[in-house]
Amino acid sequence: MRIALDAMGGDSSPATEVEGAVLAVREYNTEVILVGDEKLLRSELHKHSASGLPITICHASQRVEMHESPVSVLRKKKDASIIVATNLVRDGKASAVVSAGHTGATMAASLFILGPVKGVERPAIATILPTLEGVAIMLDVGANVDCKPKHLFQFAIMGHAYAVKMLQKENPRIGLLSIGEEDTKGNVLTKETFKYLRNSPLNFIGNVEGNDVYSGSADVIVCDGFTGNVALKISEAVAETMGKLLSREIRRSVIGKIGYLLLKSAFASFKKKVDYAEYGGAPLLGVNGVSIICHGRSNPKAIKNAIGMSVKFTEVQTIQYLQKDVSELMMFFKEDMD
Repeated sequence: MRIALDAMGGDSSPATEVEGAVLAVREYNTEVILVGDEKLLRSELHKHSASGLPITICHASQRVEMHESPVSVLRKKKDASIIVATNLVRDGKASAVVSAGHTGATMAASLFILGPVKGVERPAIATILPTLEGVAIMLDVGANVDCKPKHLFQFAIMGHAYAVKMLQKENPRIGLLSIGEEDTKGNVLTKETFKYLRNSPLNFIGNVEGNDVYSGSADVIVCDGFTGNVALKISEAVAETMGKLLSREIRRSVIGKIGYLLLKSAFASFKKKVDYAEYGGAPLLGVNGVSIICHGRSNPKAIKNAIGMSVKFTEVQTIQYLQKDVSELMMFFKEDMD
C-alpha cells in the first residue's frame, strides 16, 4: 500500500512531513510517496538515515500558499504538491492522500479530482473527539458553512459508516447537535433534519446539546460545518488553556510539584486522550478516495498517525461501505428530499 503525502503543506514543511513519513513506514506496513520539491525532500531524508526505507519522492514544482483561493489553485497551479498527490490516488498509484496544507485546496482537489460519492452532494470533514466512554465522531467540522437538511442527513449516513468500519461500533448512536434535547428546539435546519433522522433506519437518539458532546451519549454527532468548526476550535483552545493553567499552578509551589510527581502518569494519560496528534487527521468523507486532512501545525507524530489512519481506512474498505450506505438510505428517502 502506498500513501501520497503532501510534503509541502504544513506550517513546518517539509521537515515535519518527512520525519512523520519516516516514523510511519517504520511502524505501519506501508510505503509513502513524498510529494513536493525533490531537492528539499532529499535533503530532509538524509537527516533521518532513511536509506532502504520504502519512501519515494514525486516532484512537484509548486506549493499552495494559505492566502490562495482553492479555485485559483485548481486553475493555475496544476503542479502544486496537493494536486499532484491527489492525482496519484486518482491514477491508482497511491491508496490515499494525506495533507497538512491549505484545507480548502485539499478539499477542492479531492472533490474535483477524485469526484464525489454517488448520492453525496456535500463531502464532510469528520473528526474524532475523546469522550467519557471512549471516542465519538463529529461532522461536519468545516467543509460546509451553509447546509440544507438533506446535507446533514447525508452526514449522518457517512458518520454511521465511519463509526461502523473505523471504530467497530455495531449500531452507532447518531445525535444531532442543537440547543435543546426536545425536537422543537433549534433552528429551521435542525428541526427539519430531526424529522428525516427520526424516520430513518439509523440509530438516531435525538438532539444532543453542547454539554453532551464529550459525555459519550452519542457515537456520531451531526452538525453543519460552521457550528462544528466553532465547536472544535473552542474545544481545542479549552484543552490547551487548561493544560497551561495547570502547568502554571503546579510550578507555583513545592506541594504542587510534589503532587505532579505523584500524578505524573495520570497527567500523561490525560494529555494523550486530548492531544490532537494522537488521532492524526480528519478524513474528508463523501469523495471517491481516501483523503486525510491534518492540522497545519501538525507535528511528526500527528503526520505519522494520519498516515496510519489512511492505512486502516483503506484496509477496512470504509469508502465501499460508505458508498453502499449512501446508496441504500438516500434511495429510501429520495422522494421526500427532492
